[in-house]
Amino acid sequence: MSDTDLRTTIMAYLASHNVVTLATQGPEGPWASAVFFVSDDVNLYFLSAPTTRHCRNLEADPRAAATVQEDYSAWKNIKGVQMEGRVTRLGGIDSAHAASLYARKFAFADPARAGAAIAAALAKISWYKLEPAAVYFIDNSLGLGHRAQLDLSAK
Repeated sequence: MSDTDLRTTIMAYLASHNVVTLATQGPEGPWASAVFFVSDDVNLYFLSAPTTRHCRNLEADPRAAATVQEDYSAWKNIKGVQMEGRVTRLGGIDSAHAASLYARKFAFADPARAGAAIAAALAKISWYKLEPAAVYFIDNSLGLGHRAQLDLSAK
């Protein structure tokens, strides 16, 4: 598969899924958290309260690993995206961009449609971006453990 085709496959897979499991490392040890996300190319955006363990970990060490997959029952069906990279807490226009992308995917996060409880919760969060240094697509239909790495320099 060409890098262009692989990128298209990865982007389509990310766009069709909602939850990423984010792995971080901090003073209390390793931690994994499932969060809703939206993708823009292979970058992932998510929201979270800065007080959560995964966000505190990211403040101390911005490196993270992430995986997006379904809960498959047969090994031959396993497909998914694995990535590693750096997470940054966004502000200003970058935050607004993330919020706009997120609201298009998740109606509950659209300020025009959100109820008072969601609006209050959104006022307490921060926006984050996972920019991958490496991205892999797992596809066991091509063989047990088949994994293709995306060349991030190829667009």
